[in-house]
Amino acid sequence: MTTVTVKMAPMNQVIRAGTSACPRGRFYCTNLGFRPHYIPSSRVNDGICDCCDASDEYNSHAHCQNTCWNLGQRERAYVEGQMRTLDEGLQLKQQLIEEGVLLWREKQAQLRELQQVAEDLQVKLEERRRTKQEADRHKEHESRAPEAGDGGLFRGQNITVTGTFKLLDSNKDGSITVDEVQAKVSLVHDEERLLSEDEALALLGGDHQMDLSEFEHTLWDTLASGDHVKIKDERGAPGVGEDPRLKAADTAEREASNLKKVEEAYETVNMELSDLREKLAIDYGPDWEFLFLNSQCYKLKVYEYTYTLCPFNQVAQQSTAGTEVSLGRWGMWDGTPENQYGRMVYENGEPCWQGGSRSTTVTLTCGTETALRSVKEPSKCQYIMDFQTPVACQPVLKQRGIHSEL
Repeated sequence: MTTVTVKMAPMNQVIRAGTSACPRGRFYCTNLGFRPHYIPSSRVNDGICDCCDASDEYNSHAHCQNTCWNLGQRERAYVEGQMRTLDEGLQLKQQLIEEGVLLWREKQAQLRELQQVAEDLQVKLEERRRTKQEADRHKEHESRAPEAGDGGLFRGQNITVTGTFKLLDSNKDGSITVDEVQAKVSLVHDEERLLSEDEALALLGGDHQMDLSEFEHTLWDTLASGDHVKIKDERGAPGVGEDPRLKAADTAEREASNLKKVEEAYETVNMELSDLREKLAIDYGPDWEFLFLNSQCYKLKVYEYTYTLCPFNQVAQQSTAGTEVSLGRWGMWDGTPENQYGRMVYENGEPCWQGGSRSTTVTLTCGTETALRSVKEPSKCQYIMDFQTPVACQPVLKQRGIHSEL
């Protein structure tokens, strides 16, 4: 049978295997009521109480008391508190899971709605482009039409034959009559006097009416020269004085403005679509329980700095002077196989003076409220955060027990 000689044992006492002084130089503290553990055999009977049940000082002058029950009671109270927190956290997590499912459905519905709006705007955009092209072509066509003489018709305005004919043809019947000439034409040097019927007939070539073709080769030339007669100044009257060229230019400008508005709306919707698709592409957990964290931010003041964690977005540090520094943008989940969603990584923050960029690792812990608990900088420009939230609570902890040996 294998034996071991133990320090301080009287008369070279030999402790057999199976007793407290086990082989390989370790002593087993039973510590009934608390956690058992091993100590090196060199600490047995050395006058220092290492085991809470005092079993290691069985043959020394040390006056050790058995404190295992008190230690175990405090430990059990702590564990029971942890278990209560876990129970409450799991209940809150279930609520957040239900909210996450609803929120996910809302986001999907929002995505479909934005896609439909984008499709409708695309159709409208094509229509506006075609309308603008037509307006531009019409403007170009009108700009090439013949102009009135420098001294004729409306000085300083571009007037076409067709536009002038329509201006005189008040009843829009396709012909100019004596009455219409008397109403719209006056003498250059005597604007106030109404033309006589004979004078109007003379302008119409002796006929009582004149169509566009006849007008273009007779009265138009007379009006365009501006030597004897002109069209009365009736600006402000409906349909009078409209210049087809100006009208075409106004239409083209209006259509350009309408097209720009639709283009801006289409661009805005596509930006919203891109942003929403990017958010929905993130892994929010198997039940979307982490989705509620998106668009939220949590702050913690540590000495002269205020740290801000915006889950799935970024981490920032702001000094009391107001200077803000990026400590990283959302990168990925970096948990363990047992807890895939236990740790976040934010990377590519602002450059660090010693090279590289700032980054932050966020550890998620179980709690009954969602809050940023601590921030540390263990190495230059490398930050560690403790982020507490109910969605980090894991049922497996309850199933295993936090300290099953108690």
